[in-house]
Amino acid sequence: MGRQRSLLALILVLAIAAIVVIVQFPVRLGLDLQGGSQLTLRVLPTAAVPTITPEKLEAVQRVIENRINGLGVSEALVQTVGSDQISIQLPGVSDPEQAERVLGGTAQLDFREQRQGTEAELTVEFNVLTAKRLELETLKKTGDAAAIATKQAEIDASNQAISRLFDKTPLTGDSLETAYPAPIGGDAWEVVLKFNAQGAEGFANLTKNVAGTGRSLGIFLDDRLLSAPRVDVKYAASGITGGNASISGNFATKEANDLSVQLRGGALPVPVRVEENRTIGASLGRDSIQSSIYAGALGLALVLIFMVFYYRLPGFIADISLLLYALFTLAIFNLLGVTLTLPGVAGFLLSIGMAVDANVLIFERTREELQAGKTLYRSVESGFYRAFSSILDGNVTTLIACAALFWLGTGLVKGFALTLALGIGVSMFTALTCSRTLLLYVLTIPSLRKPHWFSPNLPSSIQAEKTS
Repeated sequence: MGRQRSLLALILVLAIAAIVVIVQFPVRLGLDLQGGSQLTLRVLPTAAVPTITPEKLEAVQRVIENRINGLGVSEALVQTVGSDQISIQLPGVSDPEQAERVLGGTAQLDFREQRQGTEAELTVEFNVLTAKRLELETLKKTGDAAAIATKQAEIDASNQAISRLFDKTPLTGDSLETAYPAPIGGDAWEVVLKFNAQGAEGFANLTKNVAGTGRSLGIFLDDRLLSAPRVDVKYAASGITGGNASISGNFATKEANDLSVQLRGGALPVPVRVEENRTIGASLGRDSIQSSIYAGALGLALVLIFMVFYYRLPGFIADISLLLYALFTLAIFNLLGVTLTLPGVAGFLLSIGMAVDANVLIFERTREELQAGKTLYRSVESGFYRAFSSILDGNVTTLIACAALFWLGTGLVKGFALTLALGIGVSMFTALTCSRTLLLYVLTIPSLRKPHWFSPNLPSSIQAEKTS
């Protein structure tokens, strides 16, 4: 009796803790339930990398994942598709163009030293480039695609002309320790860079070379000149030390933040092309959630009614266990940060069926023991004992299938396998601990110790013998 009370107290504490977890840690919804953006990127070969190998594809995937982390998108899903594509799901992202711009850009940052004797030419070329950029912005308002393409080609040619005025150096974005946006007054922002030890040394040497010479330090992003500052002569002796620099390119807040994310995430080893950019509306997610809730609530209600109707008192106790099961499972999902997608919800609902099945096995065995002439208490004990091996076998085989799906599957299939596996583990606990504890505790109450409440078809002659 004392042991049953201790277990009841433990179950009560677990139920309260589960409620607290569910309240404190809201459930995470996947792309199909929350809405968001889905992009498909194709990795393109280059002259230097003529073949996209699995290793190169994995390297691109890592860079994409780093950039997504910088965007602050939770529960994003990045996976390779085929031999040269990467699928990206971004739950909750409502601006697919920003995601495309950040994830698809190469963001190859490098610092260059202006060649001697090109000071005047750089000024002319930079003025030409600035004028063309202004003209491009004007053309964008008109929507003239042909004129925009022509102007963009002119800008690319101007960038190449400027690029030829600088010599490349070993200092690139690979030496960055971090990058972050910082305001410089009004709506203007800059991107602050902090180099690692090797980068700091390279930056000091580079600034030392150009300090006081009238030549510029060229900051290039994807071969486009972002900024060409001159270095004061006071740094001619040692250069700018400390490893800090900044890029000022008339950035707005979003542009500065996007560039920071790209730089922190690293440069793509090969270029990519956006094959598909699809937005999944939140309305579809809401409809899916409502349909899932209705289906789950209806199914659960029918199961609860059936259990009470068919198994009487044990069925009522099984209903309590099922409610505890749902409470514990949701708490574990929230605590572990499991993302619920439609397949995940399906796995959860399927595990409810497994939990019901465990109770059915136990109660059927209990009925058999009662009809075989055992006492009520012994029948319940034997029912749990005899059903255990069947429950264990069924759940272990399902867990093996879940492990295979999780190991070999991708994306939503993994979510299904994970939620089903967690649900099975919790169902075994609730069936073998909660149901058993509640049922044995009920037997300690004389007014509830009625054999016909455990087996409705039990002959009255046997019922009279089994109440003890």
